Formats: sequence, structure tokens, C-alpha cells
Amino acid sequence: MAPEVLDLFNELAALPSPPGAERAVADRVARYLRDCGLAFDEDATGPKTGSEIGNIYARLEPTADGVPLFLCAHLDTVPPTAAIEPVVEDGIVKNAAGTILGADNKAAVAVMLEAARRIAAENRPHAGVELLFTSKEEVGLVGAYAFDHLRLKARLGYVYDQAAPIGNVILGAPYSQSLEVTFHGRAAHSGMHPEEGRSAIAAAARAIAELRLGRVDEDSTSNVGTITGGTATNIVPEWCTFVAEARSQDERKLADLVQEMQDAITFAAGVADCSVETKTRKSYRGYRFARTDEAVVRAAAALEACGFDVSYDLSGGAADANVFNERGLECVNLANGMTDIHTPNEHIAVADLQAMVDVTLALVAGALTH
Repeated sequence: MAPEVLDLFNELAALPSPPGAERAVADRVARYLRDCGLAFDEDATGPKTGSEIGNIYARLEPTADGVPLFLCAHLDTVPPTAAIEPVVEDGIVKNAAGTILGADNKAAVAVMLEAARRIAAENRPHAGVELLFTSKEEVGLVGAYAFDHLRLKARLGYVYDQAAPIGNVILGAPYSQSLEVTFHGRAAHSGMHPEEGRSAIAAAARAIAELRLGRVDEDSTSNVGTITGGTATNIVPEWCTFVAEARSQDERKLADLVQEMQDAITFAAGVADCSVETKTRKSYRGYRFARTDEAVVRAAAALEACGFDVSYDLSGGAADANVFNERGLECVNLANGMTDIHTPNEHIAVADLQAMVDVTLALVAGALTH
């Protein structure tokens, strides 16, 4: 018999929920919580974040002494490019259509909901469990940043948002900064008077060619993600904008890398006789745990209790955990077995869905005072 978590995951995955358009999946989550008799609400952050929904928050009141926990997962996925048709083949959930599956992060949503259902239905003792389902994580952790974290009574929490085998505990994630760079040149007819023009695209191209992109060092990466500019093929382009990012596990290295990028941009503008404006914005703050920190120790104990070998790693990406750690909580990201996320090959094993329910229940049991 298929575990109940599989049916729930397949139902959630089939509902498209690109960032800002999560209403259908949020309504399904709300109905599930209601059917379980769990109190919840949806906050009013939608207008602020530009989403159809607010964040959904639910709380199971404690029935025993111990350490309360919060669990967080995001409801949005990267935009699908076709229909999502989850199928199970040889114990693996895949998408029969040519786009993402949405295991990132609906596998975590389904697991946390199923674990909460079992806690309530089986009258399992617990020290308090809070569930938070956020919007627009994929475009900058937007929903988590908008959520009033003071509502959380728990100081320890977990997200399941790492595409790696179960047992992998994330000890740190990078700091990140984005740069929106706009070059201003001078328009001219490209055939009749090209010498009177100043190409903003050429200036941007020179700048990008000077940037160290990809893996900069063992801690840092950088990327140029989009570029736009110009108005017509017969006009020397008077403007060009590109958006770049830099990430590093080391905050000092990030500052140095961003300054290096800004210097290259300024130099390229001067060579091309263009002006340039650069808007920098902190995307999110990084964090670092020790293996002896409480949230990490509790995670390792729960994983070992469920038969998993524990390993430790740093992530090159961000998750809602970045937000909560920035705000003074302890929030650890645990790998949940999803594979090839953000691609048409995305998949997850049915066994891993069920295993993460067991890990969640072990976390809750381990938080009781013994």
C-alpha cells in the first residue's frame, strides 16, 4: 500500500505554484489542516510580497514538557514550463510531462503535514509544534522575510530544503548580494553616424568579460543572470542593464568580491565613455552552525534513530533557514532526498518521503523532557 504522504505529495505537486501564484496549493494545505482539526491562519503579507497568498501558520499546543519546535517549508516552486503529472515508477516519483516535479519544496510540505496529522491523530506527546508554509521563497525568501517571526514560540526549527541524501545536515549557507548595473551611452544611427554613438551594450560586455564568474574560490561564486538593452539593430544602444549576484560563505570575502565587481564595472564604463549606475542589495545573510549546537545535535540524534548515517555539509544556496537564523533563531536545513531539482529530471523516492515523516516524528519525540 502506498503511504498517505505519497498521495498528498502527488496532489500538491500537480498544482502549479510559481512564485506569487500559490493560491491553489495554499488552499489545499489549508483544507488539509482543517480536516486534521488543526488551528491555522494565513497572514496578510500577500499585498506586501506581491503574492496571491500570505504565509500559512499553524500551531499544535504542547501536551508534554520539552523543547518546542517549528517546521518550515515553502509553497512556491520555480515556474513549470508544462503540465505537472506525477507518476511513480519503481518506487520513484517523477513528472510524466517535460518540466519540474516540484519536490522542491512540496516534498517537505507533504511530510510536515503528514507528521502533524499523525501527532494529532495518534495523540503523540509533544512539547509544541509550529508549522509555517511560506510564499515566494524561490525569488529571494520573500515570504519568510515578511513573516512576523515573533509569532513563533519555538526557538529551534527545521527546513527540509536540500537536494541531497537523507542524513545530510547543513551547517551553513552563503551570504549573498545582488547588483543591478545600468550603463548609459549615446544613441546614434549605426550605419550613418556610428562614431557619434556610445554603445552601452559594448560597455556592459566589457564589464562582464572582466568579472570572475562561476566558482571564484572554495567559498565564493558569482553570476550574471540577465542582460537587456538597446532599442533597434540600426541604433547604437544608449542603455544596457544586467543583473548579477555574488555569494560567499565568508562575509568579508563577499564584500571584497562585490567591490572587485564594482571596480570592473566602473573601469568598463570609463573605457567606453559611458556613465553607469549600480544598485547593490543584500539578498540574504549567511549563517554557520557548529556540530555541537543544539539544533544540530537534535537533528543528528533523530536521523540516527531512524537508521541514517549523519554527514555534514555547507550549502551553496539559500533557504528560509537563512531568514530565521538572521533573526536570532536556530533553524537547520536537512536534506530530504529530492534530486535534480529545478529540472525536468527532478524526482524523489517514495521511501524518502516516508522516511522524512519518521525523521520528523523522531525530532518531535526527541524534544520531550525525559
